[in-house]
Amino acid sequence: MNDSISALHLKRLMDAVTGCDLDNIEKIAEEALASGVKPVEAIQMGLAKGIKEVGERFGKGEAYLPELVMAANVMKKGAAVVEPHIPKGTDMGSLGKVVIGTVEGDIHDIGKSLVGTILGTAGFDILDLGVDVPAERFLENAAKEHVKILGMSALMTTTMVKMPDIVTALASKGLRKRMIVMVGGAPTTKEWAKEIGADAQAGDAVEASELALNLIKSR
Repeated sequence: MNDSISALHLKRLMDAVTGCDLDNIEKIAEEALASGVKPVEAIQMGLAKGIKEVGERFGKGEAYLPELVMAANVMKKGAAVVEPHIPKGTDMGSLGKVVIGTVEGDIHDIGKSLVGTILGTAGFDILDLGVDVPAERFLENAAKEHVKILGMSALMTTTMVKMPDIVTALASKGLRKRMIVMVGGAPTTKEWAKEIGADAQAGDAVEASELALNLIKSR
């Protein structure tokens, strides 16, 4: 395929994400594949570049949360079209497995989902456990999936108290030393993370991605 044609379709994918074009992303993704763009390139060089740009704008205060949420939804919708075309067994160059979830008793989802989306574009393999996740499920997946990072989210002070229990349980099962533990959500702080034995606390999805990359590199 002509490189200029490929570049054009990749730019259209990127622009659809940065422009929050939810209505047309599926058509744009289908046209990219039909033109010969490789599925992995469509994700990494098109969709992921788009959400990365919006994330950088958000970090600089040049974009707001609704825009970041919409851009993430556009990326997910585009990826849903592309991913079935990725050959089985393709090496996506993952930086490692990340398990994330909102702790038990808490059903807030947006922040946690954004973290998963942006970490995914950074090169991590994401396992999102969803919301209202009991400690046992965090532990089960931490052990089974051999994760490099475990991320916990809470948006209420009444539910963030579940976090230290999970960190303690990880240690008791011999899992704590082999993984990075990150926490996030409105009531959490860097002091809280240190107090409960977590490695880091992130205030938003962009910071979470930066911290995760730095922590992985330092290990």
